[in-house]
Amino acid sequence: MDFNHHLSDLSTSTQSFPSDDDFRFHYNFPEFRHLIEEIARKSQSMLNQIGSSENIWGLGSSFPADIDDAYEWIVNAHDDALELVDEIVDEFHRVLKEQDMEEGEDGFFKMKDGKKCVGFFGANGKKPKVSFHVHTLRKPQYHYNLAVDNSNQPFQHVWLEKSEDGQRFIHPLEKLSVFDFVDEDNIESLVPVMPPPLECTPFKLIEDVKGLKELADKLSSVDEFAVDLEHNQYRSFQGLTCLMQISTRTEDFIVDTLKLRDHVGTHLREFFMDPTKKKILHGADRDIVWLQRDFGIYVCNLFDTGQASRVLKLERYSLQHLLQLYCGVTANKEYQNADWRARPLPDVMIKYGREDTHYLLYIYDVMRIKLFELSKESESSDDPLLEVYERSYNVCMKLYEKELLTEDSYLNLKGLRGAGFNGQQLAVVSGLFEWRDVLARSEDESTGFILPNKVILEIAKQMPVTTSNLRRLVAERSRLPYVERNHDIIINIVRHSMQKAAAFEEAALRLKEEHAAFEEAAALRLKEQNAASENGAIVQVLKMPTGACDATPQGHSASEGNGFPDKKGKKKIKVEQIVASETSDLKKPLSAKVSTSTLDANILLDLDSDSDDMV
Repeated sequence: MDFNHHLSDLSTSTQSFPSDDDFRFHYNFPEFRHLIEEIARKSQSMLNQIGSSENIWGLGSSFPADIDDAYEWIVNAHDDALELVDEIVDEFHRVLKEQDMEEGEDGFFKMKDGKKCVGFFGANGKKPKVSFHVHTLRKPQYHYNLAVDNSNQPFQHVWLEKSEDGQRFIHPLEKLSVFDFVDEDNIESLVPVMPPPLECTPFKLIEDVKGLKELADKLSSVDEFAVDLEHNQYRSFQGLTCLMQISTRTEDFIVDTLKLRDHVGTHLREFFMDPTKKKILHGADRDIVWLQRDFGIYVCNLFDTGQASRVLKLERYSLQHLLQLYCGVTANKEYQNADWRARPLPDVMIKYGREDTHYLLYIYDVMRIKLFELSKESESSDDPLLEVYERSYNVCMKLYEKELLTEDSYLNLKGLRGAGFNGQQLAVVSGLFEWRDVLARSEDESTGFILPNKVILEIAKQMPVTTSNLRRLVAERSRLPYVERNHDIIINIVRHSMQKAAAFEEAALRLKEEHAAFEEAAALRLKEQNAASENGAIVQVLKMPTGACDATPQGHSASEGNGFPDKKGKKKIKVEQIVASETSDLKKPLSAKVSTSTLDANILLDLDSDSDDMV
């Protein structure tokens, strides 16, 4: 055996082990923890044997007194030590193989299906990558016995009153005016005070009802507080709020909203709805509806720093940019897309969560002053501060709507309009889309986890009618457990759907016509905007609507393009980013009369077993 080679490999591997906070983060995950514990156990055993004077490495004798015997003894002990190291390395790789992992070319250990593990050991000194999905975590829906209603019925805002005709819910903001929230009186004398560093600020992680009551007492005595949420979309149908971060002028709090899901609304709802208390959030569009969905919380009196960034026409609208611009803080966004279902929360994730609200009240003060100064400098009658409150008001007025399955839902599948499918292929898309939706509701999984959009399109394109063909088709994909367990069902759906081709021919033809018209109009608009750009005019780039997308981590959009300038300072323009006004009539829904009655999507579960603003 090449002992020196294995020893060199082991030495190289240990140098790339995560350390300090990164090690504690990875140690929360079973794959990493079990490997470390096994290595530690064998290493300790080896050290114990080395330290034994009576029986070192099984030689059966203590260290000899004669110099020649001692030399031979040391050589034998050295050989045995290297052999043990070799055994440990072999054992390490055996465990990796059992857990279906291998070392990639980039030095990261990853699943053999191509999906990288929770970051394990980075090569060449690179920091470990953080996974948005840790597949070994037990679903909190089971662990905390969370009741989830995924039925194919509209969401009921039970905490809101209904209109007289019973047709809509009335948001409490409807009884208030945006002018009730504008506070310009004391801005001229306002002197923003930078909060102390995190380590110098009192902090509490709230994991029980007692702590929640104490937080409620604190919020009852303040006039303003900052809020942020951490969310997981990938392993539930509607999504789960995993954490709530709250900061006052003097303290930081993090609420474990998985453990306390049934109690958060009870104890905190009144403070969010209180119009006399200012709530400061950044890019609150998603947070607002998540609060409604999970806790029955409706926000009144919001100042959205993301909207303020837009009114101030800042270079970027992200919280990361505001932290750097106003606070000189470089935010660590490595954990932005981490799996926030993980428990216990590692210190690095707690630190990340606190940073999102710790400086937000100070940023709020700075932005109010700048907005007020802008209004005095402006020659127009527009009030920038009022505009921010109007925008924030409109954000709060949004009400959560559950995604519902209809006979036309499949037409919103991302990538479908440009696929050029015939009626038979379109029928397969419809069948798979319906099966995926029903299964996702019953299992409380995201549709993207059950069957990604790209896989639906690929199956519809090739229409496999045997399980072997289906296996080959999805072999190169990342792990798809629900596909692996339902090969026969998927094949039956394909076969059955292919027989319904006639019902989908008209819709298929319409899709092709719409796509051709869109491409023509987009090319024309691109030509016009390029000509305007060459003449020095301002070019406005709009993103094409993506329709229904695969579930992505922390609510990220699956569309491409960010609208930032390229190295030459000119806007990059892509055809798919341009929305031509000439194609507005192409967005009308198509209708292929396909019944969904064969699958029961009305399921009530009581389980007992993430834009520019974001980064």
